[in-house]
Amino acid sequence: MTIVVTGATGHLGRLAIQSLIAKGVPAADIVGLGRQLDKIADLGVQAKHVDYEDVDALTEAFTGADKVLFISGSEVGKRIPQHTNIVTAAKNAGVGLIAYTSIAKADTSDLILAGEHAATERLLADSGVPFVLLRNSWYIENYQVAPALEQGLFGAAGDGKIAAATRADYAEAAASALVGEGHAGKVYELGGEAFTMAELAAEISRQSGRTVTYTDLSPEKYVETLVGVGVPQPFAEVLADSDRGAAAGGLFVERTDLESLLGRPVTPLADAIAQELKN
Repeated sequence: MTIVVTGATGHLGRLAIQSLIAKGVPAADIVGLGRQLDKIADLGVQAKHVDYEDVDALTEAFTGADKVLFISGSEVGKRIPQHTNIVTAAKNAGVGLIAYTSIAKADTSDLILAGEHAATERLLADSGVPFVLLRNSWYIENYQVAPALEQGLFGAAGDGKIAAATRADYAEAAASALVGEGHAGKVYELGGEAFTMAELAAEISRQSGRTVTYTDLSPEKYVETLVGVGVPQPFAEVLADSDRGAAAGGLFVERTDLESLLGRPVTPLADAIAQELKN
């Protein structure tokens, strides 16, 4: 069985390849597509420099593949044409299953980030290629612990519960969906141990021995704050909008689906923060 992983040289892609190998997939049967191939050179997989813009190269890379882990593109605003190329290539190549990393509640979410994911889900549905949706909630790694120790946490999430999980948990779940049977047509809402931003600050404080506070702002003020520390305005607006949605429950999902794919409990928040403090 040949499995192709797009975005393989990113953080999630590398972890997904490692999880596939840990689950018994021979490295020689895995093809990693990306731009910085040196980042997966040590894994022993077939590595190919393929861009999401190049539908012909994608088709060639997918030819002979049984399954594809389709990791969404990182360029917000460009995903729809890029993702159209991936879906078209997978269809042309006769891929047997696509596992797509979407976002929580993509079909009903009003988050800016959800729009391109929802459009991609529709592309998959219209393609005729069997697929499984891996709707990942937030990543714990989105919250940078080291700066928080010095500056505290800022945001606009209010008391909203955020079901964040580690990249490693999401990667392992994706690998399970690829090596297991009966996942075609399934929609998995994936999230970890839920917390509020104040609870996150309290956990960082407990483990670090330093007082870390969470300052809740309006979305507009949060955009202003982010831009003030160098975040580009469009991305700042996306982050603030995500917090707005989180305040209303948009990033909360039960952990049931993630634990089902993992076959174990999700990584506890305390363990994830401990790891981040070591990094």
